[in-house]
Amino acid sequence: MISKEHIIKRFVSYVTIDTESDPTSKTTPSTKKQWDLANKLADELKAIGMQDVDIDDNAYIMATLPSNVDKDVPVIGFISHFDTSPDFTGANVNPQIIEKYNGKDIVLNKAENIVLSPDYFEDLLLYKGQTLITTDGTTLLGADDKAGICEIVSAMEYLINHPEIKHGKIRVGFTPDEEIGRGAHKFDVKKFGADWAYTMDGSQIGELEYENFNAAKAVVKVKGKIVHPGYAKGKMINSMYIAQEFINSLPALETPEHTEGYQGFFHLHDIHGNVEETTLQYIIRDHDKEHFEARKEMMEKLTNELNSQYGKEVIITEIKDQYYNMREKIEPVMHIVDIAEEAMKQLGIKPLIKAIRGGTDGSQLSYMGLPCPNIFAGGHNFHGRYEYVPVESMIKATEVICKIAELTALK
Repeated sequence: MISKEHIIKRFVSYVTIDTESDPTSKTTPSTKKQWDLANKLADELKAIGMQDVDIDDNAYIMATLPSNVDKDVPVIGFISHFDTSPDFTGANVNPQIIEKYNGKDIVLNKAENIVLSPDYFEDLLLYKGQTLITTDGTTLLGADDKAGICEIVSAMEYLINHPEIKHGKIRVGFTPDEEIGRGAHKFDVKKFGADWAYTMDGSQIGELEYENFNAAKAVVKVKGKIVHPGYAKGKMINSMYIAQEFINSLPALETPEHTEGYQGFFHLHDIHGNVEETTLQYIIRDHDKEHFEARKEMMEKLTNELNSQYGKEVIITEIKDQYYNMREKIEPVMHIVDIAEEAMKQLGIKPLIKAIRGGTDGSQLSYMGLPCPNIFAGGHNFHGRYEYVPVESMIKATEVICKIAELTALK
């Protein structure tokens, strides 16, 4: 039986280390502070008895749990990332532990009147009676994806301490900079040497995902002309007004706050501007490849139309693909999803097979030759002050890892 106290202690030791990544940085990892947790994890893997523990110059960590069966068994892997999102601060995380959650409002921060309420976050009611770990309302928690790391380390420790559970060779990998889209960029798939892997980077207990968005980012730069406003007639071009026209010309209801399921979107996540120049930063998302391409074409067409109206190259739009739907790479090897589904069922967990409205390291790794579905890690409300994780979900995720290893050895 996996100890609740042990899981809590390990998880808290991870989330209290600031590992926020930085999209403006050109280094890997993008922030030096990610090394603090990376080095701790490498030491911890050695301490629990993992072999071939390696941390490279870019802070990618790999380690091996050798097979304990005398037959050929596929090599499987489990992967998580240790950076946290730059969307909200990850400094000075102060976790709160709520025992036997009563289904009512949780006051995260009395002084600032920050409340985690089931009236708004209905999923809380799924965990009535369980132990929750929350923030203090001033930071994110970091369950995305330190819950996944905690589960992988705990599962490896459990398998080492229980050699009666038969398994093949298992590889584990921890990556930096996933939250800024670079987690797999310098991941050495050949060195990792697994036949397939699973990212432990999902949310609600039971999630099992092998579809994700096709993703691109778009940077729209609008050029204006600054002239003294008293003498501006016929001369001034206000870039902010043209930028506003660009924004309003995209479908108003095709944004994150108006879409769900397989519906794609345009998401304006950053805007900086003045009369002379305004920059819009978008992400483009769609599960369907044709719709994805159509979205990019729509932005390019709009750029051309506005340039025709206001003058050549008033607007410059640069679109860059980020990752693709891994379904194309997983469907030919669906047995790896079947194993995870069977593991959950044997543990009394109802599998929730659905498409990710986002991406994971597994999205890119699948296209790099390492098929990599995604499994729940247990957290909710990622990237903000209302993030929480039920401890019982982390324990179940740890058990799923062990069961997948066991089932793979039986195939």
